[in-house]
Amino acid sequence: MHTFLTRGNAILAYTLSVSAFLTFCCFISTIFYDYQANVTLNTVKVVVKNVPDYSASREKNDLGYVTFDLRTDFLHLTPLFNWNVKQLFLFLYAEYESENNQLNQVVLWDKIVLREDNAVLDFKNMNTKYYFWDDGKGLRGNKNVTLTLSWNIIPTAGWLPTIHTTAPHIFAFPSEYTTLRV
Repeated sequence: MHTFLTRGNAILAYTLSVSAFLTFCCFISTIFYDYQANVTLNTVKVVVKNVPDYSASREKNDLGYVTFDLRTDFLHLTPLFNWNVKQLFLFLYAEYESENNQLNQVVLWDKIVLREDNAVLDFKNMNTKYYFWDDGKGLRGNKNVTLTLSWNIIPTAGWLPTIHTTAPHIFAFPSEYTTLRV
């Protein structure tokens, strides 16, 4: 005859096996889903200043100020939510090349969109959430700065894909610094 612990172990092992199988089925059912969406992104105002970075060496570095318009409609982000998606983590980043680095990537803005939230994004004249610092003087006169909106799909079970928008926005910083107002 089996003891109480042996029977409890068998029930627990069977329950975990069934849960693992159902989790795998949840993952495999949405693995081939296309998570692309159309996004309209424009820059409104672009300014560059040369200010001291007090957090590091107090040298003067470039600080960019960007305001942007971001628009998605209901039909573009809502279909991203299927039964395996808990939330979306949206982030806007800038990518550019400077003399110091071949590739610079700076996250400027982010937002978490839950399944219950309104998936319509319509922002006008939005300021960046994070500073646009360069570690030198690589922003002034830079003609090829690319803004890209990307999102991570946070699923109930499965892998965490990072999806990039199909149409990034390219803009240029002015060739002269904006003076600081005191």
